[in-house]
Amino acid sequence: MFINLHVHSEYSLLDGACRIKDMVSRAKEMGQTALAVTDHGNMYAAVDFYNECIAQGIKPIIGCEVYVAPRSRFDKSAGAMYRPYHLILLCKNETGYKNLIKMVSLGFTEGFYSKPRVDTELIKEHSEGLICLSGCVAGEIPRKIASGDYDAARETALLYNSIFGQGNFYIEVQNHGISEEAKVLPALLRLSAETGIPLAATNDAHYVRKEDAKIQRILLAIQTNTLLSENIPIAFPNDEFYLKSEDEMRALFRGAQQAVDNTARIAEMCDFKMEFGVLKLPRFDLSEEQKKRFGNDNITFFTNMCRYGLKKRYGENPDEEVIKRLEYELDVVIRMGYVDYYLIVWDFIAYAKSRDIPVGPGRGSGAGSLAAYCIGITDIDPIRYKLLFERFLNPERVSMPDFDIDFCYERRQEVIDYVIRRYGQDRVAQIVTFGTMAAKAAVRDVARVLDMPYSVGDTVSKLIPQALHMTLDKALEVSPELKKLYDTDLKAHEIINTARAIEGMPRNTSTHAAGVVICDAPVSNYVPLMCRDDVTATQYTMTALEQVGLLKMDFLGLRNLTIIHDCEAEIRKSHPQFSVKNIDYSDIKTFEMLSKGDTMGVFQFESEGMTQLLIKLRPRSVEDLTAALSLYRPGPMDSIPKYLNNRAHPESISYAHPILKDILDVTNGCIVYQEQVMEICRKMAGYSYGRADLVRRAMAKKKHDVMEKEREVFVAGAVKNGVSADIANGVFDEMAGFASYAFNKSHAAAYSVVAFQTAYLRCHYPVEYMAALMTAFTEYTGKLMEYIAYCRKCGIPILRPDINESGLGFTPLPDGKGIRFSLLAAKNLGRGVITSLINEREKNGKFKNLSDLIRRMSSREFSKRCVESLIKCGALDSFTLNRRQMMENYDVIAGEAADISRNTIEGQLDFFGISDGTADSSDAEDRVPYSEEYPYDELLEMEKDILGIYISGHPLKDMTIAANAMRLPDIAAVHKMKEGQKVGFVCQVSSVKQYSAKTGAQMAFAVFEDTGSEIEAVIFPQVYASSAQILQKGKRIFVEGKTSLDRDGNINILADRLIPEDAFMAKLQNGSKLFIRCRSTDRDIIDRCTELLRNNTGNSPVMFRFSDIGRTIAHKEIRSCKVTPLLLEKLFEITGNENTAVAVQI
Repeated sequence: MFINLHVHSEYSLLDGACRIKDMVSRAKEMGQTALAVTDHGNMYAAVDFYNECIAQGIKPIIGCEVYVAPRSRFDKSAGAMYRPYHLILLCKNETGYKNLIKMVSLGFTEGFYSKPRVDTELIKEHSEGLICLSGCVAGEIPRKIASGDYDAARETALLYNSIFGQGNFYIEVQNHGISEEAKVLPALLRLSAETGIPLAATNDAHYVRKEDAKIQRILLAIQTNTLLSENIPIAFPNDEFYLKSEDEMRALFRGAQQAVDNTARIAEMCDFKMEFGVLKLPRFDLSEEQKKRFGNDNITFFTNMCRYGLKKRYGENPDEEVIKRLEYELDVVIRMGYVDYYLIVWDFIAYAKSRDIPVGPGRGSGAGSLAAYCIGITDIDPIRYKLLFERFLNPERVSMPDFDIDFCYERRQEVIDYVIRRYGQDRVAQIVTFGTMAAKAAVRDVARVLDMPYSVGDTVSKLIPQALHMTLDKALEVSPELKKLYDTDLKAHEIINTARAIEGMPRNTSTHAAGVVICDAPVSNYVPLMCRDDVTATQYTMTALEQVGLLKMDFLGLRNLTIIHDCEAEIRKSHPQFSVKNIDYSDIKTFEMLSKGDTMGVFQFESEGMTQLLIKLRPRSVEDLTAALSLYRPGPMDSIPKYLNNRAHPESISYAHPILKDILDVTNGCIVYQEQVMEICRKMAGYSYGRADLVRRAMAKKKHDVMEKEREVFVAGAVKNGVSADIANGVFDEMAGFASYAFNKSHAAAYSVVAFQTAYLRCHYPVEYMAALMTAFTEYTGKLMEYIAYCRKCGIPILRPDINESGLGFTPLPDGKGIRFSLLAAKNLGRGVITSLINEREKNGKFKNLSDLIRRMSSREFSKRCVESLIKCGALDSFTLNRRQMMENYDVIAGEAADISRNTIEGQLDFFGISDGTADSSDAEDRVPYSEEYPYDELLEMEKDILGIYISGHPLKDMTIAANAMRLPDIAAVHKMKEGQKVGFVCQVSSVKQYSAKTGAQMAFAVFEDTGSEIEAVIFPQVYASSAQILQKGKRIFVEGKTSLDRDGNINILADRLIPEDAFMAKLQNGSKLFIRCRSTDRDIIDRCTELLRNNTGNSPVMFRFSDIGRTIAHKEIRSCKVTPLLLEKLFEITGNENTAVAVQI
């Protein structure tokens, strides 16, 4: 028997090409009863590999190919002599597993230098329970033999034999038909004979079958950013590095058959069994104060706190049903051993609230727990919203409950830091995630590696639908264009087939955005750790951690909580008692706003699709928002027309059976929520909630065998309740068809509450809310531009920053006068300097002038660069001097301010009686000669340079006025278009990057912006050749092209034509026709327009469209005019933007 003991799965990232399922299947197919996984320096694959082996009936051997530092793991010296050695370690038992995870963890946290490295010190300390193989040609023993130092190799072999013990260390021999191995193999056989250390034959498997060698080489090319045709230094020289059979291995080692036999003996010795389902919860220790309040032990404390909270939430005499629900939950939580879990979550949420760190009302199924609501873990009433506890914690299914908690995104880390302090740094870690090669990315990577033309890979990628969990196989089914290309184009065929082979493989590690694991002992006692960007994380994913019994928490950062909190703080300046918790959740004005589609800045409802749904839905309650959130998803979307029709015509709703009415009436006769599936199972077929949840899960995962067995039980139960078998089968089919898409109502309800809060604040406190919103999006220029444009559209002025009025973020002015731009958005300042400015202003009053500012801030990190940024962005425009005067005379003013400051500090201002006592900080400024202010365009560019966007005006103003009259879309509207649409718009060139196409011709990628948004564009060589002169930063142009989706699903532009501003405006003035719409009886409008047109003579025809009589006629007196932006702007003021238009052929 031969067992493969040296195997690299897909988790030897961008090197191993063995998919776990395939490699296990292949080993079983070859009759091998066991298989090892030995990835490079990591154990990422361990749990998935173990489960797959058990599922397929072969023994899993958990191992790792560790990197051994030649001297010490702490030695970070570079050079060939310090290159780490390879060594194979395999787990014999639980002790070996614990030692291996400890070593692999320390390899990352202490020994990482290009690769995770261990050393002989660690190996000696953690050798028990492990079997060691000496490694491939990169191992220490083969490398020393290859260098001619046989004695040193012998010494190393004896050292390892003494560390692991006779029978636990093997000299590894390989034969892939390469010269390096042929050179050392005789010496390895001799070394075994001389020392009595047994041999073990392995094949360094990096792919499953011989024909997969190309796929592995493609992974290496992706990793090294090379082409398949190029020399890849780390690539294998042949195609022999695959999972080999016993016959193949015996043929390779005819003179050393014992080396093959020993692999089976090693497999017999390896008998490690992973422990699943045993919880390793950290214990929650009560303080003495807590014990006095609610009880000495955790169960008593938890129970009493819940009962106390029940009365706090529901009054002194809660309904009997509510009391029963709580007692039931307490019984389940206590019986299943989750009291400490609840207390741990309660504790860090209580900490956050005590520090005024915003916490969300709930998230996920945890919002269905009444006990959690009573003790303040959640703030959404599960009784009012009919949320089910069993959706969160099922007494009939032993699995870890999962509270996901939203915190303020700026202060989330404070809560994590508290948890680390409370439980110990070594007992808390973040969680690994893997970036995988999704369909589109795999296609693009393969096209590049195969050196295919860019257009081919781009075409194939764009034909793959942009949908969740989209695969290449699924894309070929649903996209006729892709299937046709695949069948008719040889290059596309090769790209897709190759991409299929790597699709879904992990390509890099990252840390989970929110996941944190908390243990009752050091995390590395249970799972291996990795270190990335100084963050320690588990090597196992969230699902694997749950299997091995570790407590995983999600500390999510939700920007909208920060926005709500900041908005509340501003509102309290004029309404001290205001709290979002006390708002009216049935507020008519808020729902009217949403029904009009005015959703800008509203959490979860801002997208075009959601906005359109609300217009049709016309929500009247938070429950309506909950339904909208749940329906606007792939799958349930198909039910939207039925839902809306039933809502509009409730008389047309029909139920298969009266039992369904109470369950589905809240959603107009449609199944929308997972909880409804559970309720139907319970009320129609007599299921317990726990059993109903098991059915829901089976349906959601489309486990057809389980579902068919369950159908019989469901139908039998329904018949017993007086429901016919036909109706029961029909209901079961409807549930099964929808359960995989149905949404978690607890999650939707919680997020609907947050959504309503943001809508209410937007509706009733628009200035304060938009200021908080823009502060949260300060770093996202595109979004910020969109919000600023919206504010201006709503009549909320966005004003330049002001040294005496602006705060850190966007600052609402009293009485709704507008919003001051954020100082924190300005370059070269920073939070520290701005905070000092604000503190000084609040303590000693407003800054009077530049000299006063410099003098009062002189003791702080307030440099000339800071002052220049404040001048350029207009923050000092309230001072007497203009920007040019301040810039040109800064040194003189700063020098005199410093003298005043120094004299004041030394107490010498009038010590010698020389001063007249009147010198102050304004004297220097009085002597500054007058200078004309910078030109308007230059002032705008200064603002853009410092703030990232234009504030006082916009260079594109004239073209934008013309574009509005021509009914051209703005960039925000372009973003909402579908792929492939022709479009033209005006913009300013924000940035340009020039590239050489494969033909050698020049092309470019550019970013275009207008007054409210920005968009990326591709300018191919033919267009670039004729437009390079105008495609320069700051140029104002008209762009014509087609919309296209980038790899992230965002709209960009493939430009076909670029026209400079002067040519565009010339067309407006010389080749256009002006239309003015009004009623024939609107004499005032007609007269005012006539007077305006009379003063703008030109060649553009003028037509009046009288909407009341449906006629378009020429003006009696004025047949033509000169169309200019100024004329159009004045006409807009008279008629309204929508009633003045220009027709022009561009």
